[in-house]
Amino acid sequence: MKTQIKICGLSNVATVEAAAETGADYIGLVHFEKSPRHVSLDQAAKLRDAAPESLKIVLLLVNADPKLTGQAINIVRPDVVQFHGSETPEWIKLVRDQSNVQVWKALGLRDKATLAKSVRFEGAADRLLFDAPAKALPGGTGTSFDWSVLTGHDHKVPWGLAGGLDSGNVVQAMEATSPPLVDVSSGVESAPGVKDVDRIAAFCQAVRTYDQTR
Repeated sequence: MKTQIKICGLSNVATVEAAAETGADYIGLVHFEKSPRHVSLDQAAKLRDAAPESLKIVLLLVNADPKLTGQAINIVRPDVVQFHGSETPEWIKLVRDQSNVQVWKALGLRDKATLAKSVRFEGAADRLLFDAPAKALPGGTGTSFDWSVLTGHDHKVPWGLAGGLDSGNVVQAMEATSPPLVDVSSGVESAPGVKDVDRIAAFCQAVRTYDQTR
């Protein structure tokens, strides 16, 4: 089974091309000014236009109001909108119903109790991304969580694994959780917000090699 790969927080054409060439399925474009990976909506649209058809475009928003959400979708034309704040299932479903895009929701996973609460997004989100709990920023902090929380969980919504992944630990994470998708950001950077094409390649290679051995 092929594990899908998302490289998040890209900000230039070279890294978009690197993600495509090394086998990623999704790229994430972050529109959140507090993030070191922030890109304007116009920049995101240019990166979207530069991406080959093999890549699906994920636009990441954090607690964006209805006006900004609508503008972002119209300008960037993403395949997916990923919400990474405190958005409710009702809001997620409204966006999905009124736009022609998939809607994902990132959730900080502390323990089995917070995992159980994720069921409220069934019927609202197209995918849940389980990430480390938010700190100063809602994501991209390079922090992982206890993967055993996911052991034996009966997933009702398609999902993915995020939080502190890199080429050195992604195989261990996949062995522990069998995720259908892995999402990396800071783990392929040489500095906050600076993606490294060699690290992108190493991450994708690690995932693809593991897939071949299963």
